[in-house]
Amino acid sequence: MHATFTAEIMQDDIAVSIAHALAVANKRARALGIDVLHSLITVTQRSSKGDTFWRINYGPKDYIGRRGGDLIIEIDQSNASIIQELRGQ
Repeated sequence: MHATFTAEIMQDDIAVSIAHALAVANKRARALGIDVLHSLITVTQRSSKGDTFWRINYGPKDYIGRRGGDLIIEIDQSNASIIQELRGQ
């Protein structure tokens, strides 16, 4: 599937912010040995003391009956930098 980014999409601050955060998190996840293409990826927005963060979770697509093994990468929305990484047990 090929998508063209229109000017309207590029002006959507949330969409662009998520795209930046996901690109940074994907790069780090791959460096940590996560198979990004075969992961169930969820994105959650979190706020603390006026700052906003994207929490990106990488888990197995076949998660039923499995525990742990997830990777969570938290990204600062203001500059797309990694705040923290958490590994599930």
